[in-house]
Amino acid sequence: MWRRECRLAVEVVRVTEDSYDVVVVGGGAAGLNGALMLARSRRSVLVVDAGEPRNAPADGVHGLLALDGTPPAELLARGRAEVARYGGELVTGEVAAVTRAGERFAVTLADGRTVRARRVLVATGLVDRLPDVPGLRERWGRDVLHCPYCHGWEVRDQAIGVLASGPMSVHQTLLFRQLSRDVTYFAHTRPPTGEQAEQLAALGIPVVTGEVTGLEVVADRLVGVRLAGGSVVPRQAVAVATRMEARAGFLAPLGLRAVEHTAGVGEQLPADPVGRTEVPGVWVAGNVTDLSAQVGASAAAGATAGAQINADLVAEDARLALEAHRNPFGAGMEARVSERMLAGRQHGF
Repeated sequence: MWRRECRLAVEVVRVTEDSYDVVVVGGGAAGLNGALMLARSRRSVLVVDAGEPRNAPADGVHGLLALDGTPPAELLARGRAEVARYGGELVTGEVAAVTRAGERFAVTLADGRTVRARRVLVATGLVDRLPDVPGLRERWGRDVLHCPYCHGWEVRDQAIGVLASGPMSVHQTLLFRQLSRDVTYFAHTRPPTGEQAEQLAALGIPVVTGEVTGLEVVADRLVGVRLAGGSVVPRQAVAVATRMEARAGFLAPLGLRAVEHTAGVGEQLPADPVGRTEVPGVWVAGNVTDLSAQVGASAAAGATAGAQINADLVAEDARLALEAHRNPFGAGMEARVSERMLAGRQHGF
């Protein structure tokens, strides 16, 4: 007696050859860790990275367990290799726009190429806007610093100046005072309030008034801060508060725009605790949504977002498969199940 077993195969549909489960925009710690989680879940993933990491000028990444001091370029190279090892694809490029394309997203690069994705993870980081003081940009990431946790140990016990340039400059001064007894607050265009000035005085932090006009550099070493009157205050390192702005202009077609941080230190993309934005299908991770996140926190946020995106796709795959199972001959029924669940495919992007 014949026993006939019929199985309904779920149809796999790709819009084009260049169609992915997820396109990750940004290949820093957040983007690469998100891509790693997705690739390990057998999702087809493309990482698009412009190759302009925020921490490129730094000698090393600090405060990252087991990898403290690793040069930023080396850390990213290792991350890219790990993503590629699990089948993730990476391409150098800049994303010009993300738009809706039916049930998917169209991700258009600056050179005109377009790929499609079921979900998008944005991890483009931020841009630091430095005060308009000559010399700051040239010394940025070396002896002109911003984060005591990233660079503070390297300038411990040195003569540190804090250039008042943001609403959190006094707080920044207190953090660097933990690392050195010789800290000076340069009021520049932001003199401390009465209580702040009293607090600084109580901690032995002198306040220098007058506009800062530049840095004094000798033999490629910072030696002082120059004031408008011509005097130079000897310093070996300068901390500065930048205005931090999310790299998010390409999301404008979706109606997703950066908003002002509550502390007034810059702009970031709003999202829930796992990185989900108000636009369904778009997640964010890292500095683009958390201005203060260090490398470790950004990587963790990328991993969380990657796992959440995979779970979202799993739910959608199950829903589509169930619809196809209940109505296998329904007109126009398309079950878009991730091909990476069934078999790997190279896109040749």
